[in-house]
Amino acid sequence: MTMHRTIELIAPSGYPHDTEAVRRGVARLRAEGHRVEGIEAAERRFLRFAGTDGQRAAELNRLADPGRDLPDIVLAVRGGYGAVRILHGLDYEGLQKRLAGEPIVFVGHSDFTAIQLALYARAGLKTFGGPMLVSDFGAPELSSFTMHHFWNTLTKPEFTLKVTAPQAQQANVSGMLWGGNLAMLVSLVGTPYMPPVEGGILFVEDVNEQPFRVERMLYQLHLSGILARQQALVLGDFSGGKSFDYDNGYDLHAVIEQMRSVVGIPVITGLPFGHIENMVTLPFGARARLSADAHGFELTVSDYPYLA
Repeated sequence: MTMHRTIELIAPSGYPHDTEAVRRGVARLRAEGHRVEGIEAAERRFLRFAGTDGQRAAELNRLADPGRDLPDIVLAVRGGYGAVRILHGLDYEGLQKRLAGEPIVFVGHSDFTAIQLALYARAGLKTFGGPMLVSDFGAPELSSFTMHHFWNTLTKPEFTLKVTAPQAQQANVSGMLWGGNLAMLVSLVGTPYMPPVEGGILFVEDVNEQPFRVERMLYQLHLSGILARQQALVLGDFSGGKSFDYDNGYDLHAVIEQMRSVVGIPVITGLPFGHIENMVTLPFGARARLSADAHGFELTVSDYPYLA
């Protein structure tokens, strides 16, 4: 049983094309007794975005207002594209001053990864890769797996995720947990919004990307030196990226084997995270321990904001 929370919607990326999913998500949250604010975030439209760049940046910046009551959860409406356009307009100093050390949960995935990277790089703020309003809370059928992991992670100071998935490499490492959408990660390499994480545990996922595109993006992280500075790379889901006849047997498995041969760190597979129905919630910036053997892996995570 979850306590009643105040949930504020933000839409830093695309507008929701499925208004019925918005209605379902909000209705479900309210039915559980939560207070949902910022509905207008799901109603704005400007080109393909959920409002102008100025509107979307202001939505995040208002959380820096010291005279304003903070919500418990800041929930992204959806991903898509557009977060990168507002990174330069965020009040990092104000957000850091108001939110550092507060038990506030920013959550989303996909394009929201850009916001997470920037908030950590520029303000040291820890956020969560997890469900969003439209795709998850507003899904035709709510995933009990996703909801259990979401509330369990948000309300405890530590959790352990156990995954049964055969592993070709072993690992026993610890470091900062960080990552998210692979395309968003590589798009910020070399910018002030990519945090210079040393000794981290990096998790990645993506959707509708062919195997060669996934490999090319992983190579960008490798050739830029980012992977060599991590303790491990953990692969989430890469749904929708179909192979073609021309690939001639070259598939995601071939990509993983190739990366294992060049990156010099363990590459662990089977993380239930990404554009999928049943996903876990992962704190970006938390402390983590990862142990993997032939049968699967365990990830223990602590030191992140949680709702007592």
